[in-house]
Amino acid sequence: MTAGLYIAVVAIGYLIGSIPFGLLISQAFAKKDIRQVGSGKIGTTNVMRAAGKKAAALSLILDVGKGVLAVTLAGLIFSDYSTASTGGFAWLESAKVLAALSAIAGHSWSVFLKFKGGRGVATFLGGLLALYWPAAVVGALFMIGIGFRTRYMSLGSIIGAVTAFIMLTAFNLLRIDFLQPYPPFEYVTYAMICAVFIYVMHRDNIIRLVSGTERRIGEEAKVGTSPSSNKP
Repeated sequence: MTAGLYIAVVAIGYLIGSIPFGLLISQAFAKKDIRQVGSGKIGTTNVMRAAGKKAAALSLILDVGKGVLAVTLAGLIFSDYSTASTGGFAWLESAKVLAALSAIAGHSWSVFLKFKGGRGVATFLGGLLALYWPAAVVGALFMIGIGFRTRYMSLGSIIGAVTAFIMLTAFNLLRIDFLQPYPPFEYVTYAMICAVFIYVMHRDNIIRLVSGTERRIGEEAKVGTSPSSNKP
């Protein structure tokens, strides 16, 4: 029974994450195929390059919503385990984490886009927002602050994800209750996996940052530019 619920959580999370909002919004706002612009990814930064700030803001909200919805549905599916005496709480929290990770996987390797997609940053924040919102807010502030201060959103994304992981780890180890009970180990694991994942997904950006060829926020990207052509 429990195994079937886990499978359902993973499947639902993946399908929710697979919805290519960035592509749909770019087509609606600018009649462009975002996969042929800039990095070829369907995330917020590339939507901004392809269709402007309003389209990017809408894409960001919807991609964050993927993570929130996946975790919320997992909580409902496993609601009977929230008060179970033996291991129930751990099952509930692990189901939420699996749902969030599945949504990120769907966003990054969408079944609707031949298993291509984005880098998963916004959906990661959405999952974290539903799991432990103080860490999501702090991570987002670092992402936005560093991203716009340096005009390198890739750098902001990596640092923001790592910051959220450090915060969750510290609060878990020190048993700090900040606006809500301290985060369980499952949440720390989620943040750790996602921090590593986001770093790996931005490895091409890191190469360009080191070489000084990374595009800054606001720089236009040419239509028809393939992702591989952005590499030095």
